Amino acid sequence: MQPTGEFLNQPGGLAERLVRMRKAAGLTGDQLATRLEWARSKVVKLENGRQMPTDADIRAWAEACGHAEAVRELLDLLSDAQAVHRQWRHQLRKGHAALQDEFDVFVRQGTRIRGFEIVYIPGLLQTPEYARYRILEAVRRHGTSEAEVGNTVAARMRRQEVLFDTSKTFEFVITDAAFRLLACPPLVLAAQLDRLLISSTFGNLTLGVIPAGVELRVVPVTGFLNVDDSTVVETFTSSETLRDQESAAYGQIFDDLMAEAVTGDEARRLITAAAVALRS
Repeated sequence: MQPTGEFLNQPGGLAERLVRMRKAAGLTGDQLATRLEWARSKVVKLENGRQMPTDADIRAWAEACGHAEAVRELLDLLSDAQAVHRQWRHQLRKGHAALQDEFDVFVRQGTRIRGFEIVYIPGLLQTPEYARYRILEAVRRHGTSEAEVGNTVAARMRRQEVLFDTSKTFEFVITDAAFRLLACPPLVLAAQLDRLLISSTFGNLTLGVIPAGVELRVVPVTGFLNVDDSTVVETFTSSETLRDQESAAYGQIFDDLMAEAVTGDEARRLITAAAVALRS
């Protein structure tokens, strides 16, 4: 679960070097973006380690800051970061069960666990059959071996033991699109919704459902898992661990999404209605 962004942001890493170079040139982020004819957001993402620069980006940055002589050293740092990203993908090719174990360690080290998903049921609440479809999807996407699916499902189920640790609190928010879009056969999803009903009664767990038609203060673009002061954001091809201000921003986003969700009996009514519709 070692993300590329974490490597880019390490002390003395590529992101820090880019920031120092810009500041040494007396440029603000806006000024550099204008000079390079880039969107301001690109400068921000490169400096925060949220976007992998290209060789051309590195050369343009150094030249715009008046330090063309530093290109070779910066490209060496970029090469190291790209190697970390390749290692992540190689780890996926070896199988997903080990990643489940790493997520388990991550969650067990925390006390307040909050997860948001748009169209998926959170992994900690999945049934084995629903999890199998999600893992098969990942296998197809990454070209990994189907032989590991059974072990990966078992590892995900073991992760759920943490839900019975009453020293921790769990909060989950999902949109009702997770009930409507068929990420698996209808009867598998119906059984999954039955499991959600049970999970929603746990004393240390709050389940929020955002109904269709609700006007949102913040429009979600990806799912994420927030554990204390760290947040993991997964994309189709990688995983990023955010901390400090970025993680805090996701914490606020979670609060905004939960504010638009229904919980308790009202959430259970939505889940029950969706399960009935799937079985009809």
